[in-house]
Amino acid sequence: MSRMHQERHRTERIGWLRAAVLGANDGIVSTASLIVGVAAANAGRTDILLAGAAGLVAGAMSMAAGEYVSVSSQADTERADVAREQAELSTQSEFEQRELADIYVARGLTRDLATQVAAQLMAHDALGAHSRDELGVSDLVSARPVQAGLTSAATFAVGAALPLITSLVAPAPYVVAVVSGTSLVFLTALGALSASTGGAPVVRASARVAFWGALAMGLTAVAGRLVGTVV
Repeated sequence: MSRMHQERHRTERIGWLRAAVLGANDGIVSTASLIVGVAAANAGRTDILLAGAAGLVAGAMSMAAGEYVSVSSQADTERADVAREQAELSTQSEFEQRELADIYVARGLTRDLATQVAAQLMAHDALGAHSRDELGVSDLVSARPVQAGLTSAATFAVGAALPLITSLVAPAPYVVAVVSGTSLVFLTALGALSASTGGAPVVRASARVAFWGALAMGLTAVAGRLVGTVV
């Protein structure tokens, strides 16, 4: 008795994974940089925690709104393209079938086979075939604004909480060093986790995330030190 071979591809995760990684990374980097900058300006622990907490709330709301708006724009564009394609199918079906066949020829099919495939797909689901093969729009990778917004906000809050908690328990004279060091560890782990989930090279992803996080915290610490000296 034969069994159907089932596969789950990582592209199914692309929508929420991108939003999750972006939110967590931004939460760690922006909040850690904010805390490091304020601490480098010789601020007290209360001021540091207040700045970090404000950054967490503001950042989470900003991520939710930004992701929702940007992905909504993508969804609007996808719907507009599909609607236009549907109108063209109703008025120029023969041209659309030839266009679909041309796509399959470009992908390696012979002209005769491509014509047969296009005809059969058009008869089965013309709009679906053109949406998928001409526009690149499918349920697998279509834009989901609410999912993206909520995922980014939640992961930003989790990421931001890590350096905030670290600043709370770190000895006052070493807040900058401890928050910077632990945040780099968090970022490296995030890069490894996201790469593993998405099937990408772990070392390269971890190094990339850690590098930009270190750069952001370093520049913010310099700015905070300069401002603290002037003030």
